[in-house]
Parts: sequence; C-alpha cells; structure tokens
Amino acid sequence: MSRFPAYRPRRLRRSEALRRLVRETRVDAAQLVQPLFVVPGRGVEKPVASMPGIAQRSVERTAEECRRLRDLGVPAVILFGVPERKDARGSGATDPEGIIPRALGAIREAAPGLLLVTDVCLCEYTDHGHCGLVKDGDVDNDPTLQLLAGEAVAHARAGADVIAPSDMMDGRVGAIRTALDAAGFAHLPIMAYAAKFASAFYGPFRDAAESTPQFGDRRSYQMDPANAEEALREVALDIEEGADIVMVKPALPYLDIVRRVKERFGYPVAAYHVSGEYAMVKAAAERGWIDEARVVEESLTAIRRAGADVIITYFAQDVARGLGRR
Repeated sequence: MSRFPAYRPRRLRRSEALRRLVRETRVDAAQLVQPLFVVPGRGVEKPVASMPGIAQRSVERTAEECRRLRDLGVPAVILFGVPERKDARGSGATDPEGIIPRALGAIREAAPGLLLVTDVCLCEYTDHGHCGLVKDGDVDNDPTLQLLAGEAVAHARAGADVIAPSDMMDGRVGAIRTALDAAGFAHLPIMAYAAKFASAFYGPFRDAAESTPQFGDRRSYQMDPANAEEALREVALDIEEGADIVMVKPALPYLDIVRRVKERFGYPVAAYHVSGEYAMVKAAAERGWIDEARVVEESLTAIRRAGADVIITYFAQDVARGLGRR
C-alpha cells in the first residue's frame, strides 16, 4: 500500500452524483446566445439545408421563435437580417424601418425580457457581399465606419439591448461608441467581434445570411488564423475604443486565443461556436458516427473551460431543452 498515494483521484469519479459535485466547469443555458436569421415576407420558415434544425424566418415567425426560446430558458438571441433589396452601400442596414428594427419591435412585444443582441455589419445588405463599401476592389475602411455607426444607432432606437459589430473594420468600435453616446444610448453595451478570423468554418452561415462575397474573400479585413499576438492587439484596441465584451470567432479552433484574451484582459469574453462547427456535429450525428448530445456537452464545456463567459451557439435551444444533461 505504501506505493499508492493518499490521494486517489478515482474516489471522486465513482458515481455521477460525485462527479457533478466536484465538477469544475459547468455549462448553463443562461450563458448561451441563440443566433436567428430574419428574412422578408410573412409566414416564412425556410430550413437552412447546411444547418439542420436552423431556419430563416420572417419577422412574425422570428417573434414566435423568440417567445419559445425565452420560455425554454434561453436568455438571449443575436439577430442577423436579410433585407428585401441589396445595393452597393448596404442601404438596408441603416434603414430605421429595415428588417432588424422591425424584428426588434415584434420580439419586444412577443417575448419581453429576452435579451436582444444585434449583429452590426454590411455583408448581409450589400449586393457584393462584403462587409463595407468597396473601392477599387477592396473594402474602404473609413467611409464604412459612418454606415456601421448609423446601423448601430438604428438598432438602438428600435430596442436592441447589445450592439455587436462583426465587420472587423479598424476603428469601428470607437465610431459606434461615439455615435451611440451622441444619440442618447450611452447605456448600451458593445460586444465586439474583436478577434474574428478568416475561417473556413463560416460556409453554412453564409447560406443562412445570404452573405457570400460575390468576388474575392474577406482576408483583407478578417484575421489570419496563424496570428495569436495580433489577436491580442485587436482585442486591446477594441477595449480602448469602448468595447464592453470582446469576442473570439470561431470558438473551438481558437481556444488558445480565448484563454489568452481572458487571462490578459479580464474582460467578459464571448466565443462564437460557428455554423461550420455546428454543421459538422449534425452531419456526423446523422450518420451515427458520434453521440450528438455528448459531443455538444463536451464542446461547450471546452469553450467555457478555456475562459469564455458567453457562448453564441446554434445549440443553445437544444441545451435549454436538456440536450447532453446528465
């Protein structure tokens, strides 16, 4: 017996009750945000083929879905809008009667108490699919900032609780913070997509948001996946400009970034468990190759363990229903 230590870790692994009692990291629906895609029309609920269980919905159907999510215990949603018409300037993004302002009003009535986060970007609204104004084949950073600020103010006036700029333009958090403050919304927090990488995991999202670039790609403004130190510089800049929550996107391939951001800055950190991560789990589960519930639980636990306070995930509704609960 002298060969064995006094502390035997297996003692606390012998039953599920013991394992739950000493569990270091927990995932709760209260930490999750469900993405939703709002489209024109009425009575629309169109499944997204590359994302089983996810659909594009018209405003009134989105409001109904939000009521259901709230009743399940999902505390927050993030809204992505597809306008009726697109143009080179993304004019629908700043329209006070646009798709997201209309959705915000309908959701407020249908699901009071649900936290409403709005994505602020131009890619869904431009006919070229890029996240800003295009000049000579590239996104023109500084003129784009005014449009993003206008979009943020339009969402704030319509009732958004959190503004989430995802465009990755330099200086956009400062421009949005200044515009919100000037418009009387100094109380509204900004959740900045601070370290958003030019990832191959976004494909299904672009189907859902109808935002695939019509030429080129987004590598001139989204981050190089190889760069960690640059990610920390991006986060520092967003905090200096007024971000209240900083986000890393995608989640699982960048858990090292999540950890470093949390340790370096101590700010609330969000991680976006993106469409490609969701679609891979769904595809493998449909083929019987994995246990979906256990993989979801393990994946979200890893994101929390790395340091994320908030997880944006298409599995939020499933977790609230009890998926993976043991």
